[in-house]
Amino acid sequence: MRFPLHSFSRLLIQALIAALLTACSDAPKDATSPPATAKATLTVTTTTPQLILWPQTLKADGNIAAWQEAVIGPEISNYRITEVRASVGDVVKKGQVLARIAADTVDSEVAEIRASVAEAGSTLAEASANQERARQLREKGFYSAQQFTQTQTTLDTAQARLDAAKARLQTAELKRAKATILSPDDGIISARAATVGTLTQSGQELFRLIRGGRLEWRAEVTAAELVRLKPGQAATLISPNGREVQGVVRAIAPTVDLQSRNGLVYVDLPANVAGALNAGMYASGEFRLGLSPALTLPQSAVVLREGFAYVFSVKGDKIAQVKISTGRRNNDRIEIVGLDVKTLVVTSGAGFLADGDTVRIVPPSERP
Repeated sequence: MRFPLHSFSRLLIQALIAALLTACSDAPKDATSPPATAKATLTVTTTTPQLILWPQTLKADGNIAAWQEAVIGPEISNYRITEVRASVGDVVKKGQVLARIAADTVDSEVAEIRASVAEAGSTLAEASANQERARQLREKGFYSAQQFTQTQTTLDTAQARLDAAKARLQTAELKRAKATILSPDDGIISARAATVGTLTQSGQELFRLIRGGRLEWRAEVTAAELVRLKPGQAATLISPNGREVQGVVRAIAPTVDLQSRNGLVYVDLPANVAGALNAGMYASGEFRLGLSPALTLPQSAVVLREGFAYVFSVKGDKIAQVKISTGRRNNDRIEIVGLDVKTLVVTSGAGFLADGDTVRIVPPSERP
């Protein structure tokens, strides 16, 4: 069946009109209505930076060493060690016996000199009696002046020989006393080379003694930092086992090393650090220089991204990422630089935010 051409055209026009009416009905009825409000992405708490007084510190590293270390050796040579009474780590008192040396030869020498002293004493007594008799005879005219002078000379010579013998005896007895090696002071034996049976030699080291058991921290600081320190300042060391040890600056080196350009600071340590710190250890610590103002935030407010530190400031319900610099840390707070003290900063959930996000601020007590 064939349709007339004019009937087909009329049907096509009606279909186009119907399509246009459908499209118009799908358009917004009120073109001036406001867009939907953006939904908040996260609920956060906020705070402002606080200006507080913080302890100012200077960090340093250095070696633990003996305050003073005495080298103990024999004072007589070519004598055999017969007994050793001290070992490494022993706590000794001043005058305590550390070792003994065979002194048979010295004892014989002492006995011989004592005999010489007795002989010289007898000679002196005889010369003194002769001098007294010569004086009496001279008064009676039986002795000439020359004879009297001779008896006086004999008396003086006998006295001198006795004094010399007594001096040799004192030297021999002192030498015999040195056959016993004593501790020169209270302290801790840090090294021992003495062995039974070995011969003593001049300048030989038998023991090393840490005087008083005292240790010190020899901290290395730069020349610029050296001028900030002075005797009497407090220092804190951290031992390898994590124990904190308190010390006091005793002295500051008057020179710096020509190679490293560092200077030494000598810090006295308490006597009860044995076990926590030992001579030869390498330790880290810090010096307390006093108090200084610091602008701080909770550490949770600072976000590290790509090697830089950021905080998120809040304006209305929008946040902005702000780059800052950080400084000292104390407990859960951190020093910041580059932020105004009145800036409102996100403290919780900052790690999940991005620049330009919309947030809802609630008090800390309402955080889920």
